[in-house]
Amino acid sequence: MTKEQQTPVLDVRNISVGFRRRRREPLFQALDDVSLTIPRGTTMGLVGESGSGKSTLAKAVLGLAPTQSGSVRLLGRDTTHLRPTERRKLGSSLQAVFQDPNSSLNPSCTVGRSLAEPMLAQGIRSREIIARRTTKMLEDVGLDPAAAAKYPRDFSGGQRQRISIARALMTEPQLVICDESVSALDLSVKAQILNLLADLQDEHGVGYLFISHDMSVVRHICHDVTVLYRGQVMETGPTRLVTNEPAHPYTRALLLAAPVADPQAQQQRRAATATYGRTTGVTAEASSGCPFAPRCPFATDQCRQERPEPQTLTDGRVVACHRYPEWRQEDRADAPVSEHHDR
Repeated sequence: MTKEQQTPVLDVRNISVGFRRRRREPLFQALDDVSLTIPRGTTMGLVGESGSGKSTLAKAVLGLAPTQSGSVRLLGRDTTHLRPTERRKLGSSLQAVFQDPNSSLNPSCTVGRSLAEPMLAQGIRSREIIARRTTKMLEDVGLDPAAAAKYPRDFSGGQRQRISIARALMTEPQLVICDESVSALDLSVKAQILNLLADLQDEHGVGYLFISHDMSVVRHICHDVTVLYRGQVMETGPTRLVTNEPAHPYTRALLLAAPVADPQAQQQRRAATATYGRTTGVTAEASSGCPFAPRCPFATDQCRQERPEPQTLTDGRVVACHRYPEWRQEDRADAPVSEHHDR
C-alpha cells in the first residue's frame, strides 16, 4: 500500500464547535473534543439522538460551521480554515447528500442541469465531458440516461434521492457526507438506496461519513461507527463490535431503541430501555462529568463529577466510560442488542 493510499480520506482531530443562541447567553458546546478517522473507501457511521452534534460535525467538515479548536484534514490536507475561494475547489473531492432531495435539486432545472452544476463549479466546461459523465452516473444509480431531460417533479422520492447521489458523485469525490440521506424514505426504497451506496463504494472507492440516528441502518452499511452524545464521543470502533457488544451504556440504549420484527424481543427491549432515564437541557452533571450520567443506570458520583478519558480497548475500540467493563456485569437486561451485521 502506497503512502497516498494509507492517508485517511478524512481525519478529524479534537474538533470543538460552540454557538450562542443569544448574544448574552453562555456558549453552547455543540461539539466538544471530537475525533474520528475514515480510511479510504470505507464508511464511518456517526450516530446519536437529535441534538447530539452529528450535523454540526458534517457542517464543520464542509466548512459551514466555524471551529474553535482542532483540525479537519481531507486527504492529508488541513481544510479547517480555508478561504471561500479555496474551499470551493474541494468540490472535486468532497460532496454531500442530504435528507431531503428536494432541497438540493432545483425544481426549475432539468436533472441534467443539476448534475452538471458540480462540474461547472470546478471549471469543467466541456459539454461532451459533462454529457458523458451524466449518462454514466445516471446509469450507475439505476436510472435511464433520458432522465437528464426531465425535471425533479417527474420522479418519486426514491428516484430523486438517486439523482442526488448521482449529482454528488459527478466530480468523482473521495468523500461523500450522507446526512440522514435515507431517513425520509420508505423501508423498501431505503434498502435499495443503501445497497446502491454500497455498490457505488465498491465501484468507485468512495468513502462515506454516514450520519444517522438509526442503528439498524448503520449496522447494514458502515464499517466503523462513532457514537455521539451531547457533542462528545462515547464510543468508536468496528461496527460489528460496537453493535454486538457495546462498551458504553449509551450505545446499548441506542441499540435497544431500534425496533425489531419479533414482538417478544421488542417487548424485552422496551423493558430494558425503561432503566435508562430521560433528561432535557444542559445539566450541571453533564457539564462537569460524563454527559450521559444523568440518564445512566450505572452512573456513580465519579461519573457525575469527572469527565471520563477515552480508553483504547484490546479489540481496538475506544470508549469514554468510568464504569467499563463493570457496568456490563451489572447489566441484568436480557434483551439482545443485535440481530445481525451485514458489513
